Amino acid sequence: MDLSGRAAAGKAARSQAPRSSHAAWEPAADRPDPVDLLEAQARSRVPELVPIRYRRMVASPFAFFRGAAAVMASDLARTPASGLRAQLCGDAHLSNFGVFAAPDRTLVFDLDDFDETLPGPWEWDVKRLAASFAIAGRANGLKRKERRAVTRAAAREYREAMRGFAAMRNLEVWYARLDAEAVLRQLRTGGGKALKRAEKAVAKARAKDHLRALDRLTERVGGELRIVSDPPLVVPVEELLPEGESRDVEQSLLEILAAYRSSLRGDRRHLLDGYRSRHLARKVVGVGSVGTRAWIVLLTGEDDRDPLFLQAKEAEASVLEPYAGKSRFANHGRRVVEGQQLMQAASDIFLGWCPALGFDGKERHFYLRQLWDWKRSAEIEKMAPKTMAIYARICGWTLARAHARSGDRVAIAAYLGAGKSFDRAIAEFSELYADQSECDHAALAAAIESGRVEAEDAQR
Repeated sequence: MDLSGRAAAGKAARSQAPRSSHAAWEPAADRPDPVDLLEAQARSRVPELVPIRYRRMVASPFAFFRGAAAVMASDLARTPASGLRAQLCGDAHLSNFGVFAAPDRTLVFDLDDFDETLPGPWEWDVKRLAASFAIAGRANGLKRKERRAVTRAAAREYREAMRGFAAMRNLEVWYARLDAEAVLRQLRTGGGKALKRAEKAVAKARAKDHLRALDRLTERVGGELRIVSDPPLVVPVEELLPEGESRDVEQSLLEILAAYRSSLRGDRRHLLDGYRSRHLARKVVGVGSVGTRAWIVLLTGEDDRDPLFLQAKEAEASVLEPYAGKSRFANHGRRVVEGQQLMQAASDIFLGWCPALGFDGKERHFYLRQLWDWKRSAEIEKMAPKTMAIYARICGWTLARAHARSGDRVAIAAYLGAGKSFDRAIAEFSELYADQSECDHAALAAAIESGRVEAEDAQR
């Protein structure tokens, strides 16, 4: 289809889902219980870690929202959609954006969490992003008018950026990216403390590398380099083996790394071959991810001051799958990797995937990436209204760029149009869904109070 036909298809999609219809949110009478959905997720997770997940989620409405991608996916499936699709992040809340090192060692800003990535209606990502700003704005004490300005800024930037990408050539879209210096330039308009915090965060990101991880996460035991035990957050593999049971952990790790190696490009396989595995530990990560199996793999190169830390994280079916369709990839680790590479402007050179056999004898899917490579997220809780609006625009542009790489950017741009109808609708939806998320957070708190689910602090 030519450009004019694609634009016409985008405009025609307004009849299926008028832009103003995106403002609507009202829970259906048969809406699933949010705690039921969380408990269903927990069945495949490490049982002793699930209470930590609930404790982290109940800490605040925003913490709940971060961990409740499955709940919102169920809700989004009932909202209007234009029928236009793109590769989705699936969990595009504002804390899943951040800075990290590109392969050329430039510090870039992008989406950085793709556990739920899957093709689906592009509106779902936009609504999750905007709702996250409404909820975070409430936590920061922003007034309703200020929150609406922030959520409209996110939607407006998405719409205007998509229109800009629609006018670009394919390669121009593919090469488009936002580096840390560009983010700082935008924050300079906010000035004062916001700029100083951002500059400090960039400096901290650059210091968060493998050598720092080596100093923070390892110790010498009998002359051997080992990951420090800090249960239940970090537990070396030998502490997880049942008492009296011995396994050739080193051989199993070598087999996993060999399977992972085959998913990398040839030059990166060559680079990986310069390292040898030293130790393995389970690590608790994130909020919504708590309970999935995540491992730290320590490798060293020329000597013990030449470390490489890889994170191997379990990939289960995307929370979007019941509503957007099954992944075309049999291995969910590959689903995550392929989706991330499609949406990000620059991806970790060690990003790969593999199957692995668990202690329970079940085959699981994993993806691997570097553990610390200049990664840093924004300090949302310290953002004033003006700064949050700037950050919302940055995230909106980034999400549009990610969708423009896989979806029909011409059709989506034509659907969105030049007016503000979509912006207003998303701002309205965000406030309504923030109300819903607060109710769901209260439901989890009540479930913990009644003993229906167990919540436990990470420190014992």
